[in-house]
Amino acid sequence: MAEDTPLIRSLRSAVEAAPADVPLRLHLAALLLDDGESDQAVTQIAAALQHEPGSAEARKLMLRAMGAPAPDTAPPPSPTDPPPVVSFDWASAEQQLSDTVQPRFVEPAAADGEDDPGEEPAWDIESSHVVLADVGGMTEVKKRLEAAFLAPMRNPELRRLYGKSLRGGLLLYGPPGCGKTFIARAVAGELGAKFLSVSLSDILDMYIGQSERNLHDVFAAARANAPCVVFLDEIDAVGGKRSSMRHNAMRGTVNQLLLELDGAQYDNDGVFVLAATNSPWDVDTALRRPGRLDRTLLVLPPDQEARESILRYHLRDRPIEGVELSKLAKKTDGWSGADLAHLCETAAEAALLDSAASGRVRMIGMPDLLAAAKEVRPSIESWFTAARNVAMFANEGGTYDELLAFLKRTRRL
Repeated sequence: MAEDTPLIRSLRSAVEAAPADVPLRLHLAALLLDDGESDQAVTQIAAALQHEPGSAEARKLMLRAMGAPAPDTAPPPSPTDPPPVVSFDWASAEQQLSDTVQPRFVEPAAADGEDDPGEEPAWDIESSHVVLADVGGMTEVKKRLEAAFLAPMRNPELRRLYGKSLRGGLLLYGPPGCGKTFIARAVAGELGAKFLSVSLSDILDMYIGQSERNLHDVFAAARANAPCVVFLDEIDAVGGKRSSMRHNAMRGTVNQLLLELDGAQYDNDGVFVLAATNSPWDVDTALRRPGRLDRTLLVLPPDQEARESILRYHLRDRPIEGVELSKLAKKTDGWSGADLAHLCETAAEAALLDSAASGRVRMIGMPDLLAAAKEVRPSIESWFTAARNVAMFANEGGTYDELLAFLKRTRRL
């Protein structure tokens, strides 16, 4: 490539300073053509056409750059001749310039034809490989799940005999960090069903009516992949009490959720709905009537056996020695699974800092874990404070009898 002349260098600088100045850019392109730099000229002309697609001068320069005969070289037209028609293959030119500039017109991508405006979104539907045996401890929770939910689903002959429909709704509630999501995955694994986890961000949308459409699409995807477990996390955010809502948009979302759960318009056989919340008292009461989320399960902090399993899981890939899991589990009674994970992280951090300071790598020992147990504070006592008031003064119909019994048993009343 020949070295630019001073005039071309000046014009390049001027074009960089004013990229939307089409006459200036075309002047640069004409000089580049005169200088034999056709490729660079085409780049400048194409950029000019991006700003001014109807520019006759730009089209004339493009014809010249692409090797077509210039219009001014043709014989002068007769007054009786029809206007000349300049034929130029813009699609071919755009293809040649695809690495330089974007095409002027872009057709919608469609592999097998036009996109169907009613096509369902591609929700992330998983196959759960977790079963209840993978959930450490929580014996009472497993018994309740087996009796109220799993046994009828596993026995199709008995289900048909007793007229049990292949659908269901279960509300998991309890303090945060106690494994409600993990239990939902285990239920899907026990049923051999697909698993579709839905969060608040998947549903809510800034445009009116789109949140309801998103919710409908979730259930449509679940019906198409039945048997499928739909897990609605933080159900109080999507299905909160309509009486306390100030915005009609959120009320419409709750109404749509009620419609989808009813199955009046759609066949919900094979769709199992599991919902989780830390605040069941904030869930709309209509969601908890028979036929919707009609069964409730309290997921409490892990018991001794479950705490040992959780601690073993979070220490499995760390360098440890002399760790007594049973002793550590006893000292963490009333801790959530998230608290136990934080305990292991804190102990590992202390050992890491000590190793960095001494220059000698050492193992994580029981003293590190016990010191971390004194430093970390359980995070769920504030939840029990709020739950105690609800269980004592707002226990309509015995909804929170199980919670009330636990509070009495653990002397939190």
